[in-house]
Amino acid sequence: MHSAGYDRIDEQILHALHVDGRAPYSRIAQAIGVSEQTVARRYSRLRSSNALRVWGLVDRGRLGHVEWLVRIRCTPDSAEAIARSLARRSDTSWISRVSGGTELVCVTAAAIPGESLLLRELPRTARILDITAHCLLHIYSGRPAGIAAKITALTPDQVAYLRPVDPPAPDLAKPFGADGLDDLDKRLIALLRDDGRAATARLAAQVGASRSTVQRRIADLRSSGVLYFHVDARRPMLGLGVRTLLWLSVEPARTEPVGLALAAHPEVAFVAATSGSANLHASLATRDIPALYTYLSTRISTLEGVRRLDSAPVLETYKGAAGLHGPASDF
Repeated sequence: MHSAGYDRIDEQILHALHVDGRAPYSRIAQAIGVSEQTVARRYSRLRSSNALRVWGLVDRGRLGHVEWLVRIRCTPDSAEAIARSLARRSDTSWISRVSGGTELVCVTAAAIPGESLLLRELPRTARILDITAHCLLHIYSGRPAGIAAKITALTPDQVAYLRPVDPPAPDLAKPFGADGLDDLDKRLIALLRDDGRAATARLAAQVGASRSTVQRRIADLRSSGVLYFHVDARRPMLGLGVRTLLWLSVEPARTEPVGLALAAHPEVAFVAATSGSANLHASLATRDIPALYTYLSTRISTLEGVRRLDSAPVLETYKGAAGLHGPASDF
């Protein structure tokens, strides 16, 4: 992937942080062949200009929560106010306006199916015409991957050097459970959500624990699959000016092969199996509209088992994976 705004070193730092969001500056510097001061200075500049953030996020599915992709059709004059209200909620992410400005799409979560506060409250909101909710059944690509996973600024040897020692893979069929988080875990997660690269010493001081305890807790949360680090970058600076949401109706027997095929496409940042007539959902990023047309007409069209495709270019993004004003948002 060629970047239109980040230079080569910036791209390498982005790729390195995707490999390990908490990799020390010294380790990144050793991997890419520059000084530690250069990496620290570059990261600080990118972060202060809102061109790069690292968020420490929770995989809600590992806590036994159910995630929903919600499509909200509303009157044109109310879309922005509703989107901004949704963005202020802690249980929402990826809030976008599509379809000529009359449809909003967001992700929300609930501890048990049917108990989403968002889904209960929305029908009472004025000027909402229609709501559909699709349960996220299985994610093929996204979360710690996303668009940063498509950056190829590092060699395989550099990636291997930066990759943390892999812990035993968590049993994803067995949720970790919210009861597995104690007060210290929850406070650490809240701090890392604001800054995934917060210094261990600062975290220890804020939660009133030793540095070794904080390091161990973060390692445990990561190894359990509960905590992951998301690298948030500005798509236009990566040469990706257009984000598009796709809903695909696929023959049931072809759901997984098509989902895996989409996950391998460099344009696709997220793809998941969902409930409903459109049983796959994807988010993709392309250079421009002609590139989107090329992707749809040459890549999607060759996938066996796709019965129907609904595509919607994103007009505005009010909230990305986290943060009201992160790099992924347009505000």
